[in-house]
Amino acid sequence: MKRRILQHSLVFCAIYGLLLAASATGQAQGVAGVTDKEIVIGSCSALEGPSHFLGTETVAGAKAYFALTNDAGGVDGRKLKLLAYDDSYDPAKTEACFNRLMEQKVFALGFFVGTPTAVKYVPMAESDKIPLVGLFTGAQTLYAPLRHWVVNVRASYFDETREQIDGLWGTLGYKKIGVIYPEDAFGAAVLEGVKAALKAHGAQPIAVASYQRQTAQVGGAIDTVKAANPDAVVVVGPSNTVAPILQQSHAKGWKPLFLTVSFVGTDELIQEAGQDAEGTVITQVVPPYYLTELKTVALYRRTLAKFLPTAQPNFVSLEGFVDAMVLVEGLKRAGKDLSREGLIRGIESIHELDLGLGPQLRLDYSAKDHKGFDHVIPTVVRGGRAVPFTDWSTAAPK
Repeated sequence: MKRRILQHSLVFCAIYGLLLAASATGQAQGVAGVTDKEIVIGSCSALEGPSHFLGTETVAGAKAYFALTNDAGGVDGRKLKLLAYDDSYDPAKTEACFNRLMEQKVFALGFFVGTPTAVKYVPMAESDKIPLVGLFTGAQTLYAPLRHWVVNVRASYFDETREQIDGLWGTLGYKKIGVIYPEDAFGAAVLEGVKAALKAHGAQPIAVASYQRQTAQVGGAIDTVKAANPDAVVVVGPSNTVAPILQQSHAKGWKPLFLTVSFVGTDELIQEAGQDAEGTVITQVVPPYYLTELKTVALYRRTLAKFLPTAQPNFVSLEGFVDAMVLVEGLKRAGKDLSREGLIRGIESIHELDLGLGPQLRLDYSAKDHKGFDHVIPTVVRGGRAVPFTDWSTAAPK
């Protein structure tokens, strides 16, 4: 009798143990993209097409930090997996890419590239209540009004253009500002920033002209703005369109101070434009990747060398790396019982965090503010390298 009771007890304990294990696994699997061993993050960006440099490098930086995190044991014992798909920086491909990620049941989204695509993805992410962390765009529509499911890391285009206009106006005394921009949401976002910055000085652009996005057919836009004889011109676009603008302008003997924002892909612009990139001012949202005295820049360089040894360091992949740092920090703060809302709350709990990018780049979020950084770093291309400066008089054409 006692033996039978013991046998029943052992069977019960075994069944109970299995039920507990199944329950634990079920809890992990009850959240899309999360198991007891893995967290799946999804990305849509330009992995193909004329702007593929921006997408491939953003994803490379993120993958490098994920590899570093996994090498150290992951997040609460869970390894990070990044599913990165292509949208070619084409708004027409966004829905298919997003749906593909949803079919893969990813936990969260990150490392998206571009304004024309972002304005398509954001409503979809909000509708599905899925966190979207780290977008390679500074369009104001992502920052205001506050979007609960969207977390921005970088400074905005309003921040970048304000830095540019204030430097031109206050230090150099350049008050005739022109703008050449693509006919898309990106061009409109930067133009809006320039206008807002000039309005603060009681002014407006002296001339603006647009060109068809993702083309080098820029001659008409150049001639329109050139005719107004501006002191400086803000040129908007990825490198595959900004490089031809610089080259064609210089070929016409037109050499005002040209400026552009971080989205251009600084290193590819320098490669594509060659000597014509010299003297161009480019505002950055992360420090130059060669400033290894900064703790996180040094970590980024070591991580690339270890996990992606053939990759060349650049501004874009450094930003992807930093975006991944923010996402991982949010995951850690969300705790073992991971949820999408918990990730958002985890990121919102980050206040004045020193990420090792210098004293002016401290990460700060709240439930009312989903913008991590405000700081902008102006650089000027000298000798084939983007060199940071604090005195705008050093940016004047030589």
